[in-house]
Amino acid sequence: MSAAVVTAEVAYVLRLADDALVLAQRLAGQLTRAPQLEEDVALSNIALDLLGQARPLLTRAGELEGAGRSEDDLAYLREERAFLNCQLVEVPERDFAETIARQLLFSCYQLPLYRVLATSTDEVVAGVAEKGAKEVDYHRDHAVQWTLRLGDGTDESHRRMQAALERLWPYADELFESDDVTRAAAASGLGVDPAGLRAGWDADVDAVLAEATLTRPQPVRRATGGRRGVHTEAMGYLLAEMQHLHRSHPGATW
Repeated sequence: MSAAVVTAEVAYVLRLADDALVLAQRLAGQLTRAPQLEEDVALSNIALDLLGQARPLLTRAGELEGAGRSEDDLAYLREERAFLNCQLVEVPERDFAETIARQLLFSCYQLPLYRVLATSTDEVVAGVAEKGAKEVDYHRDHAVQWTLRLGDGTDESHRRMQAALERLWPYADELFESDDVTRAAAASGLGVDPAGLRAGWDADVDAVLAEATLTRPQPVRRATGGRRGVHTEAMGYLLAEMQHLHRSHPGATW
């Protein structure tokens, strides 16, 4: 990564873009594995929404960087350590319940984030957030309805939904980490310090879990590092799949 990329404004926009891009890729990997055909369509639509958010944000990050890199350059030609997404979006699912648990944790964070970012001083970020908030409102409702169905369903669905929350909960804290990048973005009006979103997220998620008869996990560890380019073992495999075509055929177009 060039020195220009690590300026606070570029890093902040890349974090937003990478969260959406990597989660879109992860959801795309779940297609044809959903329990219903209709759910395959729903997950496809959510993945496309997230990809649609990532593209203009990557382009904007490239413009702010000023090094001539396009959205494709930033999506397909960066190395793992240059991605600034939170680790939650890269963790591979082992069960449909984990797909739903992650969507619940992430969409309950992204929805209030986008609502605030709709007033960003950066017109591109504001535009993506204003449109994206309407999409994420649906993503959240979709995750809530499945959480209620699984949590308050059969003994087996309840067990698997609780296990999914236990596995993914350690990755939630990272969503609300503050650092020099978030503080600078908030001070300039470009972005939001996510620490201010934590109380609302806790209340929102806790209410859903209570209605779903699920227990809020008490994690014994706390994942961190994604915002600094430190990722889980799964990230390399995800990028290998996502970047394979572009790296194998440089300059290829549809």
